[in-house]
Amino acid sequence: MKNLKIPHVFIFLSAIILFSGVMTYIIPSGMFERVIKKTGNIEQTLVVTGTYKEIPKKISVQGVLLGEEANGFASPTSVLGLFTAIPKGLNEAAALVFFVLMIGAVVNIIKHTGTIDVFISRLLKRFSHKPVLLVFILYFAFAFSATFLGMGAEFIPLIPVLLLISKQLGYDRIFGVAIFIVGGDIGWATAITNPFNLQIAQSVAELPLGSGMGLRIISFVVCTMIGFFFLMAYGKRVKKDPRKSIMADDPFVLDGSISLNGAAITKKHIFIAFTAFVLFAAILFAVQTMGWGLIEMTGGFFTVGLCTILISRMSGDESMKAFVTGLEGMLVPALIVGFARGIQVVLVEGQIIDTMLFHTAELLSNMSQSMAVVGIYTFQSIFNFLIPSASGQALVSMPLIVPLSDLLGISRQTAVLAFVFGDGFSNSIIPTNGVLMACIAIAGVPYEKWFKFYWPLFLMLSVVGGLVLIVAHHTNY
Repeated sequence: MKNLKIPHVFIFLSAIILFSGVMTYIIPSGMFERVIKKTGNIEQTLVVTGTYKEIPKKISVQGVLLGEEANGFASPTSVLGLFTAIPKGLNEAAALVFFVLMIGAVVNIIKHTGTIDVFISRLLKRFSHKPVLLVFILYFAFAFSATFLGMGAEFIPLIPVLLLISKQLGYDRIFGVAIFIVGGDIGWATAITNPFNLQIAQSVAELPLGSGMGLRIISFVVCTMIGFFFLMAYGKRVKKDPRKSIMADDPFVLDGSISLNGAAITKKHIFIAFTAFVLFAAILFAVQTMGWGLIEMTGGFFTVGLCTILISRMSGDESMKAFVTGLEGMLVPALIVGFARGIQVVLVEGQIIDTMLFHTAELLSNMSQSMAVVGIYTFQSIFNFLIPSASGQALVSMPLIVPLSDLLGISRQTAVLAFVFGDGFSNSIIPTNGVLMACIAIAGVPYEKWFKFYWPLFLMLSVVGGLVLIVAHHTNY
């Protein structure tokens, strides 16, 4: 890691797209049949077990250069396909891209009113002699939001605020962004009621939603505490000796978009904060009870921005300047999401994902029960690199994992837990995770620096996850 230098994030993700394209020529193409299952108002496209068939590839000069479709044949990624993978990825991730842009714009409008500045100033003053307590509160706020509500991308615009807090407390950039990423991703991975990974997986496995909560609560407590102590141990080293920072050469100069000028909290600030909090809570309630998705949430955040403008009495020009500035600040993170989705586009169009699923299922079927449980977990961690979307993974892999677990004598609840762990713990380290790459891009942390910081924690959490799964299996979880 000392001499490793990862290129710019767009170049890095483009290289992975190229590698994935080459793999579509090497890995056999294949396909499972799929059926649509309707649960309430939700339609799910599920893989049908036992229907896998290999598809011959058609390779020609035209196919290699421009792509060529033929009935009964798979088409490896063409040169043109590599260039169109990114715009296709942006198109497929359009709802998330626009969501990221909108929350960036809205948060910047709230920043422009000075509300965030004065509240952060008050927080730092209140906890000036108790920095660990402040970090503890923020860390677990992100962890609870993720494990119960599946929140993550919603907090991306707060990264500059976390960087400011980290700088004021004597830590570095990595510590600031890690408060969110470590807390949020561990909360996501232990999924007490997370609707986006746990509940979809349990729905596919035909288990009561939210069932098996006891072991997940224990896992949440254990894993989040491991993450917190790991984070604070790193912070303590950096605070004691800045030369021990992974980014020791970084001057840690912020852009000044947030300034702590000691201004007093006014009624206007309180009203803006209260209105934003109430509307934010209403959005989350609608997500949980009314099935709101990213598009409806984006509209909800637009409402937050509009209310902020009205309360603050900003002029039209001033409010739009703040709005556009917020959009500009989130442009690179939003594009990163689309670039990362382009990798999945290549793998799906090359029809090699089902082949990997099929052969993995065959491999697991020849293992002992305990090894198979760990194997499912390992497979999901690797598969997360290919499909970072938790809901997408659940609908693709769980229809295969569920019958396989039945055949091997592994409980479906344990299989779901293996999926959740596999999807979650690796989120903080895989470069195909658009949200991760967006976060560290905003924070100004190179991927190789983040990898060096997080790798030891990832290994610890992976071991703990494996042990929990073995315990779950032997206790008939």
